[in-house]
Amino acid sequence: MTPEGGPVDDAGEAIVVALAASLDHARLRANVPLAPLTTFRIGGPADALYDATSGDDLANAVTAARRAGIPWMVLGLGANVLVGDRGVRGLVIRNATGGMVFDDTSVTVDSGVIVRDLIRASIARDLSGLEHFVGIPSTVGGALWQNLHFLSPAPERDRTMFIADVVESVDLLLPNGTRTRVRGREMGFGYDTSRLHDSGEIALSATFCLERGERMHLDRIAQENLSWRGARHPWLEIHPSAGSIFKKIEGVGAGRLIDQCGLKGHRIGGAQVSHLHANIIVNGGGATAAEVRALIEHLQATVLAKLGHHLEQEIAFVGEF
Repeated sequence: MTPEGGPVDDAGEAIVVALAASLDHARLRANVPLAPLTTFRIGGPADALYDATSGDDLANAVTAARRAGIPWMVLGLGANVLVGDRGVRGLVIRNATGGMVFDDTSVTVDSGVIVRDLIRASIARDLSGLEHFVGIPSTVGGALWQNLHFLSPAPERDRTMFIADVVESVDLLLPNGTRTRVRGREMGFGYDTSRLHDSGEIALSATFCLERGERMHLDRIAQENLSWRGARHPWLEIHPSAGSIFKKIEGVGAGRLIDQCGLKGHRIGGAQVSHLHANIIVNGGGATAAEVRALIEHLQATVLAKLGHHLEQEIAFVGEF
């Protein structure tokens, strides 16, 4: 039965009913399109979606879904994922947490805080350490998940900057429902990875250790990084994408291999290999998840056949295709 006493006629409404006593009903909705909630602007609906607005709220939503036996997933900014055309079964918990507390040269933030907003707030307080990641669409949770990184143009152009470099600690929700705080070095950070990939844990918040800097210098570094990135990556506002499609191949580069095969600009339906960066597929207008997936498979098969390299997928496939 629905809260009004009517019959439950689909899975989404059934989930809403099952969780209504545990979660804020005003933020719990059935049959919500996910395409607008991803940077790719692709994908079908979630059976149900809940907007978690605090760390406690996020933990409660995960725990409630687990107890009810409802499949669930956490969605941040929706970057680095491809949602299937048939959508996602179960509950999608949208991480809309936004707490941010500065204490001298450290800052503790909820995992749903958008990295762009954290960078702006840090620079405004003359704090350095995050300005390298400007322009990369991600929440803090996503940054921790993949150990966000960027090859900065200047003056650190000679090395890749990792978010792990400034992580002091992370508060985690464990699979058994308890919480723990771990040091940054305990996060198992690697290239495009962290302990979150395999542990079943959820990052609730993180503390970053920053350094004092001069605001004009930090603004200049951020602008240089934005300009460098903008010249080499399609703008999300014009060409929606999920970022890099394939993992880095040391010494070669996935994008370079795709380019060598003459596949820049190659298109299947509305999905197209970017003319600016061959390791990015853009939504050229009305692209479906099936078209993106077909293009990914075509790129893998072509590069393997012509150059002998296997392209390993970086983005996550989510839901039903």
